[in-house]
Amino acid sequence: MYKVGVLTLDGFALMSYASLIEPLRAANLLSEKPLYEVLNVTTHVSGAVSSSGMRVGADRTIAENVKLDFLFVIAGGDPFLINDKKLFTWLRRLAKFGTTIGGISGGPVILIKAGIMAGRRMTVHWEHAEGLSEFGHNIILERSLYVFDRDRMTCAGGTAPMDMMLALISIHQGAVFAQFVSDWFLHTEIRPSEGSQRGGLAARIGSNNSLVLSAVELMENHLADPLSLSQLASLVGICERQINRVFRHNLGKPTMSYYRGLRVNKAKNLLKNSRLKISEIAEATGFSNPSHLSGVFSDIYGFPPSKYRVASH
Repeated sequence: MYKVGVLTLDGFALMSYASLIEPLRAANLLSEKPLYEVLNVTTHVSGAVSSSGMRVGADRTIAENVKLDFLFVIAGGDPFLINDKKLFTWLRRLAKFGTTIGGISGGPVILIKAGIMAGRRMTVHWEHAEGLSEFGHNIILERSLYVFDRDRMTCAGGTAPMDMMLALISIHQGAVFAQFVSDWFLHTEIRPSEGSQRGGLAARIGSNNSLVLSAVELMENHLADPLSLSQLASLVGICERQINRVFRHNLGKPTMSYYRGLRVNKAKNLLKNSRLKISEIAEATGFSNPSHLSGVFSDIYGFPPSKYRVASH
């Protein structure tokens, strides 16, 4: 069972909070066994007050030594005004000891201020995006619904946390069960991280095959920490031979070749649109070192990443 902490800060949106925790509750209900334990965490024993005035009580506070598999920080209002050094220290300690940490709506701003987003791709609610410029040029901001990057998960808020949590359930329990949970909420189409709706993903990749769509969503959520062929096949509920056959038939190439192309394309975008070092880009896209990225990049585009960066600026 995964232990999930939800840290609410005063002014948080109830929509984001419910969209985050309800898929986990439904997963427990539908599986008929406890898959996720959810704990409400606050900065004070009195709890946290939402933007609508409703108070969420505290199961734990940041003053306690809490062991969590996941922690999600939900912030609304103006997160740039939050300068709670105790909170930032607590977040850094959780990160140091291996907790996967997420930020919802304005929550990613808190993660940046705590100093735990270096070299990781992220998203944030659109109203906070412009303000991130004050943190320098090493913020890898994407205008996506949500972003998974190794041990960080960020989400734009609103109803998007439901899609993010369904994606997480898919990683843990498989795509078929995640769709079952989604259907429970009459949320018939799980939106992928980089699009506004599943149909957009189908148009983008040129296939509406459900197995391909599920696999590509998993790939896009694991660019920095690539899944193996056996993991992908298992999570979409088929064998390795079948997933390769499906990818060849629908996309014209083997599964892992397509996956490698996604990662290289993300590296290409970062080379053009960020000031990250090539070594940092290699790490952010799941390549073991800059030489590995350079070799694969050159095979696909005919020139190394360094030459592309010079030409694109």
